[in-house]
Parts: sequence; C-alpha cells; structure tokens
Amino acid sequence: VAQKITNQTMGGHRVTPGSEPKKDQDLQAIKDARIPIAWRDTCSHILIDLNKCRRETWWNPNKCEHPRHLYEECEYNAYLQRVEAKVQEDKIRKSMD
Repeated sequence: VAQKITNQTMGGHRVTPGSEPKKDQDLQAIKDARIPIAWRDTCSHILIDLNKCRRETWWNPNKCEHPRHLYEECEYNAYLQRVEAKVQEDKIRKSMD
C-alpha cells in the first residue's frame, strides 16, 4: 500500500516542518548570536538555536540531536533548491538558443 507523502520537494524528499530554508531572516539576531559570516546562509535561523543548545550542553554529541537534524535537513533542502534553480536556468538558456 503506497502512502501519500505530503510536504514534498524535489526528488520526493519529505520536508520536516521547521527545516525550510528562509531568504528573509532577522540579520540582527544572526549578528547578535555571533554566527560567523561564512555560516550566514538561508539556514542561519536554525543555526542560532543549534549553537545555543550546543553551548548549554557543553557540545555534548548526544544532546541537541533534533536541532542538528533540522539544520542538516535545511542545508540539504537549500542544496536541492539551488540544483532546481540551475536546472530551470539551463532550460531557459537552451530554449533561447
């Protein structure tokens, strides 16, 4: 019996609520959380909570599993969005030739 999967993105990947990449973010909150510039991307809003949890638990690898999973999934979803944007761009360029 096939299950109907909701909240799908490219490739049938199921998106966990809260792990969606966001383009519009609170830049002041990211700055206040001292997120390094290299890590400020569409998933920075999740990294703030993850780093807070890490600091509170002294970077215990058994803690903060859920926020870490959300962050890693967000990064994966952002990657899928970039791939899809590139595919669309290539289609447009090919149709123009």
